Amino acid sequence: MAANIGIMDSAYFVGRSEILSWINSTLHLNLSKVEEACTGAVQCQLMDAVHPGMVPMHKVNFDAKNEYEMIQNYKVLQDVFNKLKITKHIEVNKLIKGRPLDNLEFMQWMKRYCDSVHGGMARSYNPLERREACKGGKEANKKSVTVQPSTKNAASYLKNAPHNGRRNDATTMNLANQSVKAARPSGGGPSVCPEADHTAYEQQITELKLSVDSLEKERDFYFAKLRDIEILCQCPEIGNLLVNSSTYLLATWSKKMINMTFPVSAYCYFLYPR
Repeated sequence: MAANIGIMDSAYFVGRSEILSWINSTLHLNLSKVEEACTGAVQCQLMDAVHPGMVPMHKVNFDAKNEYEMIQNYKVLQDVFNKLKITKHIEVNKLIKGRPLDNLEFMQWMKRYCDSVHGGMARSYNPLERREACKGGKEANKKSVTVQPSTKNAASYLKNAPHNGRRNDATTMNLANQSVKAARPSGGGPSVCPEADHTAYEQQITELKLSVDSLEKERDFYFAKLRDIEILCQCPEIGNLLVNSSTYLLATWSKKMINMTFPVSAYCYFLYPR
């Protein structure tokens, strides 16, 4: 079961782009970042897609912006986990903060679970219709519908385009040249692509956030280990044992180093100086 997979499992090596495309194609959404799913509504609908009718969608809030509203969504998700006897622990306090790494790991687990149950989603599942019952579901459907027609029109144009050989190629080249000229500034300077630059900057920021989260987790791990050692050393019996063993090891090490480095006369000189 996906609830028992380890952190080194292949499920946790799925990239952000694959996770986003899976969410958007499954639920007909247009998320641009994984951390946008921190509200818990997406996870609830993914479970509804795998187990139709198990999730009370009227309790899910797709318009959750405050932490207490997000917590209500995760309560609904936890109830579903309890009904299905899923032992996966949901770290709500970390997820609602919108950290990219925490949300990415949880969505990686969600994808692994959804793929392991009945081979994926139900074919007859209609995410738009199911989302109508949610709070803020209609607004989410409107946002997703506004993106879909442009892609459909582009696909229909490519499918229905006439095949006239050179004439179509020349027309396409002329349209491309016109678009390039329009994109260039009137002053004759270099072309500016603010959208591309903005996307690149956002990607760099996301990668930096992921690296910071990873470093913070590693720091907390080693700090916890050091804290355990400190608590252990505070015990009198363990403390005396550690002091005696460390004194013996240091004495043995210093004796070996002196025997290897200095002759006997030098050793006596350091022990009994004149």
